Amino acid sequence: MRTLEVLNAKIITCEKCPRLAKYIANIAKVKVRRYNDWDYWGRPLQGFGDPDAKLLIIGLAPAAHGGNRTGRMFTGDSSGDWLMRALHESGFANQSTSESKDDGLKLKSAYITAIIRCAPPENKPTRQEIVNCSCYLSEEFKILENVRVVLTLGSLAFNTYTSMQNVTGLKFKHNVSYQISDKTLIASYHPSRQNTQTGKLTWTAWMDVFRKIGKIIDS
Repeated sequence: MRTLEVLNAKIITCEKCPRLAKYIANIAKVKVRRYNDWDYWGRPLQGFGDPDAKLLIIGLAPAAHGGNRTGRMFTGDSSGDWLMRALHESGFANQSTSESKDDGLKLKSAYITAIIRCAPPENKPTRQEIVNCSCYLSEEFKILENVRVVLTLGSLAFNTYTSMQNVTGLKFKHNVSYQISDKTLIASYHPSRQNTQTGKLTWTAWMDVFRKIGKIIDS
């Protein structure tokens, strides 16, 4: 049986998408002024969390100066701030911040992954890049046997997950839930700066998602 350790070792050395590999390497070299003293990760990112997770969170991709810098998904950017605070308040994380891969953050009964493992230019992966990366998500589905709830962040993650499950006709809407086989799928707006600063995703609406997740897992 394949383990997460074996899978993750394969993910971080992946070179399936030349455009993405070139982009993240360049970002890691050029950097931005505020992170000039950082040694950027600049490689594909593995998922992270509890191997016995009941909650699987699927995002879009690492941020160019977030995960691509720090070496951990949802770490070092505003989306990570929102996600970790919610996970901490809901009992899935031991702390409310995620600043670096060595900051002591631990997840309990939750695992975080994404449909794309490299930061894409303008946060827009191509269809082929999503296909190239889907094998890693499929492997995680097989390894994480205790998952009961799948939370997809954004319509692209939602559509990718439902397509991989060969399910059609489901519509993306914030905090909508669907039963797919033995798992509950919950859709949410992505906690991106664009969504949170414009009020498209409020903190109350965001926490409503995690209250629903808690009820399902506790039932």
